[in-house]
Amino acid sequence: MLIYRAYKKMSDDLLIAESGGVLRGSVRVPGDKSISHRAVMLGALADGVTEIRDCLMGEDVRATMAAFRALGIRIDEFDGGQLIQVHGNGLHGLKSPTAVLDCGNSGTSMRLLSGIVAGAGLGATLTGDESLCRRPMRRVVEPLARMGARIATQANGTPPLDVAAGPPLHGIDYTLPVASAQVKSAVLLAGLFASGETSVTEPAPTRDHTERMLAGFGVRVVRDGNRVAVVGGQRLTATAITVPADISSAAFFLVGAALAAEGEFCLPAVGVNPTRTGVIEILRLMGASITLQNQREIGGEPVADLRVRRAPLHGIDVPPALVPLAIDEFPVLFIAAAAARGRTRVTGAEELRHKESDRIETMAAGLRCLGIQIETFADGIEIEGGPMGGGDIDSHGDHRIAMAFAMASVLAARPITIQRCAAIATSFPDFVPLARQAGLRL
Repeated sequence: MLIYRAYKKMSDDLLIAESGGVLRGSVRVPGDKSISHRAVMLGALADGVTEIRDCLMGEDVRATMAAFRALGIRIDEFDGGQLIQVHGNGLHGLKSPTAVLDCGNSGTSMRLLSGIVAGAGLGATLTGDESLCRRPMRRVVEPLARMGARIATQANGTPPLDVAAGPPLHGIDYTLPVASAQVKSAVLLAGLFASGETSVTEPAPTRDHTERMLAGFGVRVVRDGNRVAVVGGQRLTATAITVPADISSAAFFLVGAALAAEGEFCLPAVGVNPTRTGVIEILRLMGASITLQNQREIGGEPVADLRVRRAPLHGIDVPPALVPLAIDEFPVLFIAAAAARGRTRVTGAEELRHKESDRIETMAAGLRCLGIQIETFADGIEIEGGPMGGGDIDSHGDHRIAMAFAMASVLAARPITIQRCAAIATSFPDFVPLARQAGLRL
């Protein structure tokens, strides 16, 4: 059976972070991964050619691009990926793939694609790497099934997903049991094809890139508090998109600079969508000195230059309302907590156990290796800040775990060896050279 492969794995799976780095100057992190995925997807469903600048060309987004090429969409790359052209075939222009769609390590690709493929009435099998094939998918399959989709998972609710070709879907009013931007997006994207109105109500706000971008493509999106709705059958019109720098990638340097900046450290043109700024708010509550300058809007997304100075951090009880607004940034926030004076406690973060790894237990094991006192529980963690040593860390193939421990090296007393870090290429392929440029000793 053929499988569309989207990328080439990094050959080096080991990273050694020497202690004592200092962050200085300025670093432009790559384009936002969430926005890049959605730009490719909506461009494929639009009429005309969508131009995307500063698209993240990591393995996850390449998996999305490969999937849409397999669905009959022409995607051209120029200037080493600085400009992408997606030749959309309209809402009903996708074709059934002749091979399995390989989503690699990308949960976003799989979950959002499942909504699009089911909505388009196509038959397809979606698979991924070993890590992705352990991740739960029933949370997205259930609402799609309520809309009339026929999707089969493995017995334990994991991929591969087999989507059967079928008749048009119908709109539903769906209340998310757990806040999830990916599930919300999958349902809304399926709703583009469905009859009637499709709505999603969230228990807490999650990133709203899908809603913003749908509006940018000309779709009428109705928002009322935590409820968002679309009416099926609307035409998407191609547009031009510039992707802001990814705040999830910037978060590693925000923490590194808060711990070990030499003067003022700058991260230009970072997306500061209010559904994504939990990391900034949490770090400020811990005492970090972070300012937003030159605030503006690019393509419907708020953007700012982030300036950070070294500051002593202290432990906090993270407000539950901020947890879903920083869910992807917690690995590096746990590094900040380990370096802070006193205790930091996070609850309401059970979602962390269902990422590329169990990020609660993986981070706890790594921090214990560095000499930090940790207590974990079902939905969170308690970290007692203290001096960090060095040691061997197993990232469990989780890109954010690997990069978080690389940043820990600025305060570590001894080198940190990070195992299984090739997955960094999924979201931040230039992390190592940029971190070296900033002052880390990798």
